[in-house]
Amino acid sequence: MKIGYPCINESLDCTSSRTFRLASYSEERLIAIVEQNLACLRRILEYNVAHGLLFFRLSSGLVPFASHAINTYNWQEHFRMTFRRLGEYIKSHNMRISMHPDQFVVLNSPNEQTVRNSIAELVYQGSVLDLMGLNMTAKLQIHGGGAYGDKPSAMDRFADVYHNQLPDAVKARLCVENDDRTYSLQDCLVLHELTGMPVIFDNFHHECLGNGEPMAEAVQMAASTWQQKDGLLMMDYSSQAPGERRGKHVQQIEEQLFHDFLTDTEGLDMDLMLEIKDKEASALKALEIAKSLGRL
Repeated sequence: MKIGYPCINESLDCTSSRTFRLASYSEERLIAIVEQNLACLRRILEYNVAHGLLFFRLSSGLVPFASHAINTYNWQEHFRMTFRRLGEYIKSHNMRISMHPDQFVVLNSPNEQTVRNSIAELVYQGSVLDLMGLNMTAKLQIHGGGAYGDKPSAMDRFADVYHNQLPDAVKARLCVENDDRTYSLQDCLVLHELTGMPVIFDNFHHECLGNGEPMAEAVQMAASTWQQKDGLLMMDYSSQAPGERRGKHVQQIEEQLFHDFLTDTEGLDMDLMLEIKDKEASALKALEIAKSLGRL
Protein backbone atom coordinates (compact mmCIF):
# COMPACT_ATOMS: atom_id res chain seq x y z
CA MET A 1 0.00 0.00 0.00
CA LYS A 2 1.11 3.51 -0.83
CA ILE A 3 -0.47 6.56 0.81
CA GLY A 4 -0.55 10.09 -0.57
CA TYR A 5 -2.41 13.35 -1.08
CA PRO A 6 -3.37 15.53 -4.05
CA CYS A 7 -1.58 18.40 -5.79
CA ILE A 8 -0.64 20.85 -3.02
CA ASN A 9 1.97 20.58 -0.26
CA GLU A 10 1.20 23.04 2.51
CA SER A 11 4.60 22.65 4.17
CA LEU A 12 6.45 24.16 1.22
CA ASP A 13 6.53 27.77 0.03
CA CYS A 14 5.68 27.04 -3.61
CA THR A 15 2.88 25.77 -5.82
CA SER A 16 3.06 23.59 -8.93
CA SER A 17 -0.06 25.18 -10.42
CA ARG A 18 0.83 28.84 -10.88
CA THR A 19 -1.03 30.47 -13.74
CA PHE A 20 -1.92 33.84 -15.26
CA ARG A 21 -4.86 35.49 -16.98
CA LEU A 22 -5.74 34.41 -20.47
CA ALA A 23 -5.74 38.07 -21.55
CA SER A 24 -2.04 38.33 -20.67
CA TYR A 25 -0.98 35.12 -22.44
CA SER A 26 2.42 35.06 -24.08
CA GLU A 27 4.88 32.28 -24.81
CA GLU A 28 7.49 33.97 -22.62
CA ARG A 29 5.08 34.04 -19.67
CA LEU A 30 4.04 30.44 -20.31
CA ILE A 31 7.64 29.22 -20.31
CA ALA A 32 8.49 31.11 -17.12
CA ILE A 33 5.44 29.79 -15.26
CA VAL A 34 5.94 26.18 -16.36
CA GLU A 35 9.58 26.36 -15.25
CA GLN A 36 8.44 27.48 -11.80
CA ASN A 37 5.68 24.85 -11.62
CA LEU A 38 7.98 21.98 -12.53
CA ALA A 39 10.67 23.17 -10.12
CA CYS A 40 8.07 23.22 -7.34
CA LEU A 41 6.83 19.77 -8.36
CA ARG A 42 10.37 18.44 -7.94
CA ARG A 43 10.48 19.88 -4.41
CA ILE A 44 7.11 18.31 -3.57
CA LEU A 45 8.24 14.91 -4.85
CA GLU A 46 11.45 15.14 -2.83
CA TYR A 47 9.45 16.02 0.30
CA ASN A 48 7.15 13.08 -0.29
CA VAL A 49 10.00 10.61 -0.76
CA ALA A 50 11.71 11.88 2.39
CA HIS A 51 8.50 11.34 4.37
CA GLY A 52 7.41 8.02 2.87
CA LEU A 53 4.42 9.42 0.97
CA LEU A 54 4.72 7.47 -2.26
CA PHE A 55 1.38 8.25 -3.94
CA PHE A 56 0.82 11.71 -5.41
CA ARG A 57 -1.71 13.37 -7.69
CA LEU A 58 -0.14 15.89 -10.05
CA SER A 59 -1.85 19.24 -10.46
CA SER A 60 -3.84 19.74 -13.65
CA GLY A 61 -2.31 23.21 -13.83
CA LEU A 62 1.31 22.27 -14.46
CA VAL A 63 1.09 23.82 -17.94
CA PRO A 64 -1.37 26.77 -18.01
CA PHE A 65 -3.82 26.74 -20.95
CA ALA A 66 -2.27 23.50 -22.19
CA SER A 67 -5.54 22.34 -23.78
CA HIS A 68 -6.71 25.82 -24.83
CA ALA A 69 -6.58 26.86 -28.47
CA ILE A 70 -4.46 29.88 -27.58
CA ASN A 71 -1.54 27.67 -26.58
CA THR A 72 0.17 26.58 -29.78
CA TYR A 73 3.66 26.52 -28.26
CA ASN A 74 5.49 23.18 -28.35
CA TRP A 75 5.94 23.02 -24.58
CA GLN A 76 6.30 19.24 -24.81
CA GLU A 77 9.57 19.59 -26.68
CA HIS A 78 10.78 22.59 -24.68
CA PHE A 79 10.39 20.77 -21.35
CA ARG A 80 11.05 17.22 -22.59
CA MET A 81 14.19 16.70 -20.51
CA THR A 82 12.66 18.25 -17.41
CA PHE A 83 9.67 15.91 -17.59
CA ARG A 84 11.96 12.96 -18.25
CA ARG A 85 14.07 13.73 -15.18
CA LEU A 86 10.95 14.06 -13.05
CA GLY A 87 9.79 10.70 -14.34
CA GLU A 88 13.15 9.11 -13.61
CA TYR A 89 12.98 10.42 -10.05
CA ILE A 90 9.44 9.06 -9.65
CA LYS A 91 10.39 5.63 -10.99
CA SER A 92 13.63 5.38 -9.03
CA HIS A 93 11.69 5.91 -5.78
CA ASN A 94 8.82 3.59 -6.71
CA MET A 95 6.20 6.33 -6.51
CA ARG A 96 2.63 6.05 -7.86
CA ILE A 97 1.30 9.03 -9.80
CA SER A 98 -2.17 10.06 -10.95
CA MET A 99 -3.95 13.07 -12.41
CA HIS A 100 -7.58 14.13 -11.99
CA PRO A 101 -8.91 16.54 -14.64
CA ASP A 102 -11.29 19.24 -13.45
CA GLN A 103 -15.06 18.93 -13.38
CA PHE A 104 -15.44 20.44 -16.86
CA VAL A 105 -14.17 17.15 -18.33
CA VAL A 106 -17.48 15.41 -19.18
CA LEU A 107 -17.24 12.76 -21.87
CA ASN A 108 -20.98 12.07 -22.04
CA SER A 109 -22.11 15.67 -22.44
CA PRO A 110 -24.69 16.22 -25.21
CA ASN A 111 -22.69 19.33 -26.10
CA GLU A 112 -20.11 18.38 -28.72
CA GLN A 113 -17.83 21.31 -27.86
CA THR A 114 -17.74 20.20 -24.21
CA VAL A 115 -16.72 16.73 -25.35
CA ARG A 116 -14.00 18.14 -27.63
CA ASN A 117 -12.67 20.31 -24.79
CA SER A 118 -12.74 17.32 -22.46
CA ILE A 119 -10.77 15.16 -24.86
CA ALA A 120 -8.19 17.94 -25.37
CA GLU A 121 -7.69 18.16 -21.61
CA LEU A 122 -7.28 14.39 -21.29
CA VAL A 123 -4.76 14.38 -24.14
CA TYR A 124 -2.76 17.12 -22.37
CA GLN A 125 -2.73 15.36 -19.02
CA GLY A 126 -1.95 11.98 -20.55
CA SER A 127 0.95 13.54 -22.43
CA VAL A 128 2.42 14.76 -19.12
CA LEU A 129 2.51 11.17 -17.85
CA ASP A 130 3.86 9.97 -21.20
CA LEU A 131 6.62 12.59 -21.21
CA MET A 132 7.63 11.40 -17.75
CA GLY A 133 7.97 7.89 -19.14
CA LEU A 134 5.57 6.44 -16.59
CA ASN A 135 3.92 3.10 -17.26
CA MET A 136 0.16 2.48 -17.37
CA THR A 137 -0.15 2.29 -13.58
CA ALA A 138 -0.11 6.12 -13.69
CA LYS A 139 -3.76 6.94 -14.25
CA LEU A 140 -6.13 9.69 -15.38
CA GLN A 141 -9.17 9.80 -13.12
CA ILE A 142 -12.56 11.17 -14.19
CA HIS A 143 -16.20 10.96 -13.12
CA GLY A 144 -19.03 9.42 -15.11
CA GLY A 145 -20.51 12.82 -15.94
CA GLY A 146 -24.18 13.73 -16.02
CA ALA A 147 -27.30 11.59 -16.28
CA TYR A 148 -29.20 14.15 -18.40
CA GLY A 149 -32.55 12.61 -17.48
CA ASP A 150 -31.63 9.22 -18.98
CA LYS A 151 -28.66 7.59 -17.29
CA PRO A 152 -28.52 4.44 -19.49
CA SER A 153 -28.34 6.62 -22.62
CA ALA A 154 -25.75 8.84 -20.94
CA MET A 155 -23.61 5.79 -20.16
CA ASP A 156 -23.95 4.55 -23.74
CA ARG A 157 -22.84 8.00 -24.93
CA PHE A 158 -19.81 7.80 -22.61
CA ALA A 159 -18.88 4.43 -24.09
CA ASP A 160 -19.32 5.71 -27.64
CA VAL A 161 -16.96 8.63 -27.01
CA TYR A 162 -14.51 6.31 -25.27
CA HIS A 163 -14.35 3.82 -28.13
CA ASN A 164 -14.61 6.19 -31.09
CA GLN A 165 -13.03 9.50 -30.09
CA LEU A 166 -10.39 8.95 -27.41
CA PRO A 167 -6.79 8.29 -28.49
CA ASP A 168 -5.42 4.91 -27.41
CA ALA A 169 -2.82 6.64 -25.21
CA VAL A 170 -5.63 8.22 -23.17
CA LYS A 171 -7.74 5.06 -23.02
CA ALA A 172 -4.77 3.15 -21.61
CA ARG A 173 -4.68 5.49 -18.58
CA LEU A 174 -8.33 6.36 -18.06
CA CYS A 175 -10.26 5.33 -14.93
CA VAL A 176 -13.73 6.22 -13.70
CA GLU A 177 -14.52 7.12 -10.09
CA ASN A 178 -17.83 6.73 -8.29
CA ASP A 179 -19.22 10.13 -7.25
CA ASP A 180 -21.51 11.30 -4.47
CA ARG A 181 -24.51 12.42 -6.55
CA THR A 182 -25.01 10.59 -9.84
CA TYR A 183 -22.73 7.64 -10.59
CA SER A 184 -22.58 5.02 -7.84
CA LEU A 185 -20.12 2.15 -7.70
CA GLN A 186 -22.68 -0.02 -9.49
CA ASP A 187 -23.00 2.55 -12.28
CA CYS A 188 -19.22 2.68 -12.63
CA LEU A 189 -19.12 -1.11 -12.86
CA VAL A 190 -21.51 -0.81 -15.82
CA LEU A 191 -19.15 1.72 -17.41
CA HIS A 192 -16.34 -0.76 -16.81
CA GLU A 193 -18.32 -3.43 -18.65
CA LEU A 194 -18.92 -1.03 -21.54
CA THR A 195 -15.33 0.20 -21.84
CA GLY A 196 -12.90 -1.94 -19.84
CA MET A 197 -11.84 1.07 -17.73
CA PRO A 198 -10.77 0.29 -14.16
CA VAL A 199 -12.94 1.76 -11.40
CA ILE A 200 -11.33 4.05 -8.82
CA PHE A 201 -13.19 3.61 -5.55
CA ASP A 202 -14.05 6.56 -3.30
CA ASN A 203 -15.18 5.41 0.16
CA PHE A 204 -16.76 8.75 1.09
CA HIS A 205 -18.72 8.98 -2.15
CA HIS A 206 -19.85 5.40 -1.56
CA GLU A 207 -21.18 6.41 1.84
CA CYS A 208 -23.10 9.27 0.20
CA LEU A 209 -24.32 7.30 -2.83
CA GLY A 210 -24.14 3.53 -2.56
CA ASN A 211 -26.37 0.52 -3.01
CA GLY A 212 -25.90 -0.94 0.44
CA GLU A 213 -22.64 -2.78 -0.24
CA PRO A 214 -20.46 -3.21 2.87
CA MET A 215 -17.20 -1.28 2.54
CA ALA A 216 -14.90 -4.30 2.20
CA GLU A 217 -17.18 -5.82 -0.45
CA ALA A 218 -17.30 -2.52 -2.35
CA VAL A 219 -13.50 -2.24 -2.32
CA GLN A 220 -13.22 -5.80 -3.62
CA MET A 221 -15.71 -5.12 -6.43
CA ALA A 222 -13.72 -2.09 -7.58
CA ALA A 223 -10.41 -3.97 -7.27
CA SER A 224 -11.71 -6.70 -9.58
CA THR A 225 -11.74 -4.19 -12.46
CA TRP A 226 -7.95 -3.65 -12.28
CA GLN A 227 -5.60 -5.77 -14.38
CA GLN A 228 -1.93 -6.34 -13.72
CA LYS A 229 -0.94 -3.66 -16.25
CA ASP A 230 -3.07 -1.12 -14.33
CA GLY A 231 -1.35 -1.76 -10.99
CA LEU A 232 -3.09 -1.92 -7.63
CA LEU A 233 -6.55 -0.49 -7.09
CA MET A 234 -6.37 3.28 -6.62
CA MET A 235 -8.71 4.55 -3.96
CA ASP A 236 -9.73 7.98 -2.68
CA TYR A 237 -10.28 8.21 1.06
CA SER A 238 -12.06 10.87 3.08
CA SER A 239 -14.90 11.35 5.56
CA GLN A 240 -17.71 13.78 6.36
CA ALA A 241 -16.84 17.20 7.80
CA PRO A 242 -18.81 17.50 11.08
CA GLY A 243 -21.66 20.01 10.97
CA GLU A 244 -21.19 20.72 7.25
CA ARG A 245 -23.32 19.91 4.20
CA ARG A 246 -23.39 16.26 3.26
CA GLY A 247 -20.46 15.43 1.03
CA LYS A 248 -18.05 18.09 2.34
CA HIS A 249 -14.62 16.64 3.02
CA VAL A 250 -13.17 16.71 6.51
CA GLN A 251 -10.46 19.23 7.39
CA GLN A 252 -8.15 16.71 9.04
CA ILE A 253 -8.15 12.96 9.26
CA GLU A 254 -10.42 11.26 11.79
CA GLU A 255 -7.81 8.82 13.03
CA GLN A 256 -10.18 6.28 14.55
CA LEU A 257 -12.32 6.21 11.40
CA PHE A 258 -9.23 5.61 9.28
CA HIS A 259 -8.05 2.90 11.66
CA ASP A 260 -11.46 1.23 11.40
CA PHE A 261 -11.41 1.46 7.60
CA LEU A 262 -8.03 -0.28 7.41
CA THR A 263 -9.26 -2.93 9.84
CA ASP A 264 -12.42 -3.50 7.79
CA THR A 265 -10.41 -3.90 4.58
CA GLU A 266 -7.65 -6.09 6.02
CA GLY A 267 -6.34 -8.43 3.34
CA LEU A 268 -7.25 -6.05 0.50
CA ASP A 269 -4.38 -4.20 -1.13
CA MET A 270 -4.76 -0.70 -2.56
CA ASP A 271 -3.02 2.65 -2.97
CA LEU A 272 -4.78 5.36 -0.98
CA MET A 273 -5.19 9.00 -1.99
CA LEU A 274 -6.32 11.08 1.00
CA GLU A 275 -8.73 13.79 -0.12
CA ILE A 276 -8.48 15.67 3.16
CA LYS A 277 -8.12 19.42 3.42
CA ASP A 278 -4.83 19.60 5.33
CA LYS A 279 -3.04 17.49 2.70
CA GLU A 280 0.31 16.05 3.80
CA ALA A 281 -0.38 16.60 7.52
CA SER A 282 -3.18 14.02 7.47
CA ALA A 283 -1.28 11.79 5.04
CA LEU A 284 1.58 11.54 7.54
CA LYS A 285 -0.85 10.55 10.30
CA ALA A 286 -2.44 7.98 8.01
CA LEU A 287 1.00 6.56 7.25
CA GLU A 288 1.68 5.95 10.94
CA ILE A 289 -1.70 4.27 11.44
CA ALA A 290 -1.13 2.02 8.43
CA LYS A 291 2.35 1.13 9.73
CA SER A 292 0.94 0.25 13.14
CA LEU A 293 -1.48 -2.17 11.48
CA GLY A 294 1.17 -3.73 9.25
CA ARG A 295 -0.49 -2.48 6.07
CA LEU A 296 2.62 -0.98 4.43
